[in-house]
Amino acid sequence: MSVKAIEGPTAVTLRVNGETRTALAEPRTLLSDFLRHELGLTGTHVGCEQGVCGACTVRLDGSVARSCLLFAVSVDGAEIETVEGMASPDGLHPIQEAFRREHGLQCGFCTPGLLLTVEDLLARNADPSDAEIRDFLSGNVCRCTGYQGIVAAVKRAARTLRGETSDDE
Repeated sequence: MSVKAIEGPTAVTLRVNGETRTALAEPRTLLSDFLRHELGLTGTHVGCEQGVCGACTVRLDGSVARSCLLFAVSVDGAEIETVEGMASPDGLHPIQEAFRREHGLQCGFCTPGLLLTVEDLLARNADPSDAEIRDFLSGNVCRCTGYQGIVAAVKRAARTLRGETSDDE
């Protein structure tokens, strides 16, 4: 099998938050930079640039992924969800609303990655324990809080998504 080298800017087409988008990317352009600089989706943050902090988390073909570890050209044709795709025209996603109500965010830098990771957690486990929440979120670093508000937000979001509470609670 031979590997074809990519030289110069290449058109990359992605389905991002339900919309097909195409832009040019150099072969070594990271997906995080492509989303931010070429597509204008600045909710994806770049923190450690090593895939450790979780600030660059996106959903790639339905699974959470670290966008700072992927080249944009390597995901050509993929389905991407960023934090900008969570809310609907009618309002915040229940996870976003729970973070707002439970003070699960402070400066907001880590929040987009946390929100997408929590969405993945609650898709897998509709009623996680505090320990399960903390374990699942261990790859997302927040330097502003002690995680109590984040855990409370996840619990609230889980109850809301199970239909046990309303956002008015």
